Amino acid sequence: MARMKTIANIKDLRNYVGKEVTLQGWAYNVRSSGKIVFLLVRDGTGLCQCVVEKNERTESFFETVKKLPLESSLEITGVVRADERAEGGHELQVTGFKLVQASPEYPITPKAHGIEFLMKHRHLWFRSRRQHAILRIRHTLVDAIRRFFNDNGYINIDTPIFTPAAGEGVSTLFQVDYFGEPVYLAQTGQLYVEAACMAHGKVYCFGPTFRAEKSKTRRHLTEFWMVEPEIAFAELDEVIAVAEDFILSIKDRVLRDNRAELEFLGRDLKALENIQRPFVRLSYSDAVDLLHGDKARQLLEKDLNDKNVRLSQLEKELGTLVELQKSAAKQWEKDKAAQREIEIREDLEELREQLKNIPHHLELARNFEWGGDLGGSDETIISRLHDQPVFCTHYPRAVKAFYMKVNKDDPRLVNNFDLLAPEGFGEIIGGSQREDDYDMLLTKIKEENLPVEPYEWYLDLRRYGSVPHGGFGLGVERTLCWLCGLKHIREAIPYARMMGKIYP
Repeated sequence: MARMKTIANIKDLRNYVGKEVTLQGWAYNVRSSGKIVFLLVRDGTGLCQCVVEKNERTESFFETVKKLPLESSLEITGVVRADERAEGGHELQVTGFKLVQASPEYPITPKAHGIEFLMKHRHLWFRSRRQHAILRIRHTLVDAIRRFFNDNGYINIDTPIFTPAAGEGVSTLFQVDYFGEPVYLAQTGQLYVEAACMAHGKVYCFGPTFRAEKSKTRRHLTEFWMVEPEIAFAELDEVIAVAEDFILSIKDRVLRDNRAELEFLGRDLKALENIQRPFVRLSYSDAVDLLHGDKARQLLEKDLNDKNVRLSQLEKELGTLVELQKSAAKQWEKDKAAQREIEIREDLEELREQLKNIPHHLELARNFEWGGDLGGSDETIISRLHDQPVFCTHYPRAVKAFYMKVNKDDPRLVNNFDLLAPEGFGEIIGGSQREDDYDMLLTKIKEENLPVEPYEWYLDLRRYGSVPHGGFGLGVERTLCWLCGLKHIREAIPYARMMGKIYP
């Protein structure tokens, strides 16, 4: 009778030291040294070095393993050994091997590829260690978001994707033909969860959101995920307190569960560990003064100098690499130089764009006029000048959405806030107290030249038992960028949707 094999996950190998197990996975890397092959296997839970020594037991498959194409699927059996030097702290002394499928030449190799190539092959790029780490952290983040609200008495409300009216500015609406009737992809679920909070008290929605912004910045997607809690009997300060608790909760969870992934990504863990309450509070007017001040100017002037120095260094290194590829005797040296060349050319492209933009950002900050909305560069400056998240509050009424509560002490302002993540990552949350007065809300809808009829149901919430209430929206991808220290938002979502990017 055949002996049953023990199937194990790589992440659990510490439980099987000295025992024989079978791993099911894919060939991540193969290198040989005479009569020994070192096969690095991944199975979705981790990486394990599998050592295949040529002997009577392995003779039937030794050459197959030695020539195994990357990403071939396999089952490999062996005895687990603890080894601190090995990937994951354990390795497998191989006793058996089964090839499930031999892959043809894998398009993503250890050589570097340009970002356009990698985005086109996003479905395969998932398998790289960096993308694997990012998406595992995203999984934790999403679960932490749900856990925070579920464990604190919030009810999940699923809101529609098709909506008959704008929740934010009409200029960013995606219009869809709905059986001959024009409707829009949801910019927010907020208006709908406002209705639900009048039934349940504390609610949230969590799902995809669509904004037709014609922007190609590192912080913009046309489709992204957002969580939006809404709280009855709450004014601005109470909503801000929830947002602060929420951010601390998800930050601590990611640090606890994904420390190894964050370290692999090169994230400054100390910067995240130092995030503690209370967060910085800054009024919009104070933020304007900050943009006009010496600290903002000095920050950008230092950026300009540092980036010019870095540009010169990279250009010099690029020239050396080009020559090395011509003169190197060994192929691995040429490959390594080619890989670094691609990385440098991408860095140079980004640096030149930044150097072009810094004088413009400096001018924007210097000439910012009270009453305008803070732009991405303004938020970056403000967040870089603080090592804690910043609640920027009480923006001018004219630049914010119609549903925000007018401030009773200064009717030019609304009771709102943006939360800016430190280190230059900018806005990750936008929130407000909602306008609960029927007459004022109707006036604001008309001021925005919005048709009243599509909002009659929303006005009903102010007709029947209106109460002070508020909430916020957190963008998952922007938050993930901050937690992971990512330069570009395209890596923070499995399949990025951006201007001109819809494949795969």
